[in-house]
Amino acid sequence: MSTAKQNYNFQKIVVVTGVLLFIIKLSAWYLTHSVAILTDALESTVNVASAFIGLYSLYVSAKPKDMLHPYGHGKAEFISAALEGIMISSAGLLIIYEAVKNLADPEPIGQLDYGILLISATAIVNYVVGALAVKKGQKNNSLALTASGKHLQSDTYSTVGIIVGLILLYLTKMVWLDSVVALIFALLIIFTGYKIIRNSLKGIMDEADEELLKKMVALLDNNRVNNWIDLHNFRIIKYGSTLHLD
Repeated sequence: MSTAKQNYNFQKIVVVTGVLLFIIKLSAWYLTHSVAILTDALESTVNVASAFIGLYSLYVSAKPKDMLHPYGHGKAEFISAALEGIMISSAGLLIIYEAVKNLADPEPIGQLDYGILLISATAIVNYVVGALAVKKGQKNNSLALTASGKHLQSDTYSTVGIIVGLILLYLTKMVWLDSVVALIFALLIIFTGYKIIRNSLKGIMDEADEELLKKMVALLDNNRVNNWIDLHNFRIIKYGSTLHLD
């Protein structure tokens, strides 16, 4: 099976995971009426949307080369990653808005114990699937799959912050803690989105990848033969999981 097909199949797992966790978070919000859980659920809508975008981009990038696309369709992954980064950052801004609004007018909290258990379960699943997606994406040079994994991991960080806030709220009954913790982790989410956007722009603009160049130089040195003289103007262009050497 080609690496592009592997990436596409794993992205299907990311999509199914995103949908199931979104349903669980909505159930937790229904039980607790916590604004922090609501913002986490709202972020999950971004997870689901971006997962489908990533799935489509991996489907496109897996298409074979043709007359109109002699280098293949791998650039679609960079566009997908850019959209994911924008959506992640937007989710962070939305969380800030909801948290500030709740600080001004806090709502009563319901069954926190059940809410904490449900949200904790989503955090564990999110992080495991996200870590596997990042590992697979890095192994297969898939920015779209790596971006999806980092998206799930960033969702985990915000969920952990919400869990901490809910536990403190459960113990202290200080409602404002719910919003403060959500604000802190919203900033982390925005920073994660920025990094994904930056990496996708590097790929779209064919910016030199120093780490990749070092790996290629080491590979060439290890396989050097006597009749080689030297290499000049060595360049690498990334199209998704495909590398074009010039």
